[in-house]
Amino acid sequence: MQWWCAAQGIPWSWSWRPYPGVWLFIALLLLAYRRFTRGSRPSRAELTRFGVGALALWVALDWPVGALGSGYLASVHMVQFLLIALLAPPLLIAGLPRRALQRAAGSRLAGVAGALSRPLIALLLFQTVVIATHWPGVVDGLMGSQAGSLVLDMVWLGGGLVFWWPVVSPVPHRPRFPFGVRICYLIASTVLMTLPYIFLTFAELPFYATYELAPPVGILSAGEDQRMAGLIMRIGGGAILWTAAGVLFWLWYRSENETAR
Repeated sequence: MQWWCAAQGIPWSWSWRPYPGVWLFIALLLLAYRRFTRGSRPSRAELTRFGVGALALWVALDWPVGALGSGYLASVHMVQFLLIALLAPPLLIAGLPRRALQRAAGSRLAGVAGALSRPLIALLLFQTVVIATHWPGVVDGLMGSQAGSLVLDMVWLGGGLVFWWPVVSPVPHRPRFPFGVRICYLIASTVLMTLPYIFLTFAELPFYATYELAPPVGILSAGEDQRMAGLIMRIGGGAILWTAAGVLFWLWYRSENETAR
């Protein structure tokens, strides 16, 4: 029995398979949230946001998305990246109550997290994660084992949390990072993500041996599957980042109106 989704090299079957490592991870995440927010009384909206973020992680890591993305289809692997690195992190952060964040602000871990989440550092670190984790040698080297697949998923999640922290979290307060600069930050990220999109979409040959040699699923060839992965990165990633930029613009507009009144 596999405890985490990884490439297996066996024909794909739609028969359900258990991945207890994924269930344990989600359970620990929820328990950590309960302990972190103890005494802070998170609102219903905060509970909903964190719950939806945890659900996005569960969908990305568990069967069938996790199994398909780990060893069969590069396009599903890209869906995993969007869910783990771009969709779940802002929801998880937005679900943390301000009081709990302020209470933890003086810890050593908070100091390290604050240094990593400075906007320029966070942007460069996240883009490094995006490029490194889509490099053929890295993907093929990690996806063949459960431990390697786990490492890749956690690097995506950690990079996403660092990237989104200065945009979403109210703590620490960043007076030099107002709404307009945050919007530019997100737009800059869409531009920087163009590089892996170009390589995936316009390459003549498949990059990843893991997906090129995988048992076929559906009618897509390995090259078509890779091009689909590039388009999913471009369209899906752009949709998430531009939607977030639109939400920030609306909050900025509302804030300016309230100030004017």
